[in-house]
Amino acid sequence: MIAPGAIRVAAPDRRKARPTQCKVRPILTLDMTDSIAGSVDADLLAEPRLVVEPGMAARVSAVAAPVLQGMGYRLVRIKISGELGCTVQIMAERPDGSMQIEDCEAISRALSPVLDIADPIERAYRLEISSPGIDRPLVRRSDFERHAGHLVKIEMAVAHQGRKRFRGTLAAVEGNAVRLHRDDMRAGEEADVALTMEDIADARLVLTDELIAESMRRGKAAERELRRNLGLEPPLPPHAKKSDPAKSNKPKPKLTPTSARKGAPSNTKEQRLAARKLRRGDIDPTRGD
Repeated sequence: MIAPGAIRVAAPDRRKARPTQCKVRPILTLDMTDSIAGSVDADLLAEPRLVVEPGMAARVSAVAAPVLQGMGYRLVRIKISGELGCTVQIMAERPDGSMQIEDCEAISRALSPVLDIADPIERAYRLEISSPGIDRPLVRRSDFERHAGHLVKIEMAVAHQGRKRFRGTLAAVEGNAVRLHRDDMRAGEEADVALTMEDIADARLVLTDELIAESMRRGKAAERELRRNLGLEPPLPPHAKKSDPAKSNKPKPKLTPTSARKGAPSNTKEQRLAARKLRRGDIDPTRGD
């Protein structure tokens, strides 16, 4: 099943025709052959993954990750399945979390010959390049930080308090742990837990209306930034605040009403009537009404 909002590109089977499929929502047409356009955050690009694959997928990861990083992309996940004989899905993204159809095509062109030479899988397979999608996996510390406030599912490699599966709102990242406000606790269990990131086997966002709305905002911001970088739109004026699609656009907390913050209300109807009487001389200010 294709993740909502994901981009997929498939290529012909290598070794016996290896197809590459790429899932992405097209926005602009670019000729991307070597590296992505625009500046790349070096720290985000080099950030290591906390959730990694074992076995055969680890061999593919060892080949694909350096190629992706050299092109300005980050590896998100490698998944090998028995779909259509054998499918190798390589999930990647830009450091800001965005991904276009052209990115998938560029990665497919660059990775296919490298995988042919390295030959990490000993049988014919179908290569698939994919974006993470909206309900994406969380594999790096910055992923957890960026999506604080959203609903997540987490499966632990090492049990925490006798449990391996948790679901709840991602509260914050504290040290080497993820704080989760659970919505699946049983009687007698605490609502808030701190899960060690290194012990997480799988973590992903749960599709919600809030997550979809935020993803759409980020996509529009990334598209505008790309158009400006290509000279298709005028640059922002010097005084304008530049939006960062990599940062979370969580809804701001509601402000406390003025009446609750300041105590007694002011400028009420009774106060206005009293002021009017005072101006007409109907009230002695020393005695009241």
